[in-house]
Amino acid sequence: MPDSLSLAHGEIALPAFLPDATLGVVRAVDSSDLEAAGVQAVVMNVFHLMQKPGSSTIQALGGLHKMADWPHPIVTDSGGFQAYSLIRQNPKFGKIGDQGITFQPEGSDRKFQLTPEKSVQLQLAYGTDIVICLDDCTHVDAPFAEQQASVARTVKWAKRCKEEFQRQLQQRRAREARRPLLFGVAQGGGEIALRRQCAEALLEIGFDGFGYGGWPLDSGGRLLREMLAAMRALIPAEFPMHALGVGHPESVVECARLGYALFDSALPTRDARAGRLYAFTSDPTETHFRLQGDWFTTLYIDDDRHIKADTPIFPGCDCHTCHKYAVGYLRHLHKCGDTLFFRLATIHNLRFMARLMGLIRSGA
Repeated sequence: MPDSLSLAHGEIALPAFLPDATLGVVRAVDSSDLEAAGVQAVVMNVFHLMQKPGSSTIQALGGLHKMADWPHPIVTDSGGFQAYSLIRQNPKFGKIGDQGITFQPEGSDRKFQLTPEKSVQLQLAYGTDIVICLDDCTHVDAPFAEQQASVARTVKWAKRCKEEFQRQLQQRRAREARRPLLFGVAQGGGEIALRRQCAEALLEIGFDGFGYGGWPLDSGGRLLREMLAAMRALIPAEFPMHALGVGHPESVVECARLGYALFDSALPTRDARAGRLYAFTSDPTETHFRLQGDWFTTLYIDDDRHIKADTPIFPGCDCHTCHKYAVGYLRHLHKCGDTLFFRLATIHNLRFMARLMGLIRSGA
């Protein structure tokens, strides 16, 4: 795994956790909060952005970086997983075919079409730093025939994405040093033979990096460690791999040890807003600290024992929230439903994730 990724809007030290700014915003915080927390880059989503605020609005506002006042790297997810979530679980909302995806979300008065070519076109028009190929996602427990069809379609779409990506770069005459990277996404569910088939086909097409496609957890919510390890082993180490959707601190540590370079998830920020705050069990600045055993805990803000707690979430945390506010006050904010809690809690969990990635990079 490389030590860093050099992108048009800056360098990312690897491994790195990227919070999900799905609709162009990490909920409850602004770009200054993200920078102060040590966030290096964010992930946004084409599937959602093309609906809200809409592609013409994004372009009118100067692209994603200017719109969100975020001068650092942005990765745009293609929307394959979101299409799976919407359509495979409720076919009335659309269909997935060889040409692409047609969908009409509940409450929408219009249909949307997303093809491999359009996904690439939109991502480049938005000004992304890493373009992710449109893929056909399945559940890990889906029948073999469904997984096989998913791999075949994913490979075909990847070829079309690569062709469109090259065509767009030629039209734009993008300088090599400033061009975005293109990542292919490997599918195959829980079938190692299909994962290998997909990986080999994507390597032959040629990409700058690769993503682990499909849901990374089993039906019991446990990390699919063996499949993630097998997938990482199928891709040469010089290519960065993105563990798409992996965001639980313990899962991030495990996948980083397998060689994954990038992680993204809404989990840390969603947990923050729900009152689940992350903490180390001991001071991570101590030389003997290791990311082993009982190194991680969660503080549940609604617990009655925190009513009068006058200590920060974690005494060794250097975030804005822990520096200024006691747990008892944070609990009060949460209980009375004040939106300040969402901001302060999100800042803390993002700072925790940034420090965690620093510890992983240092070999803790």
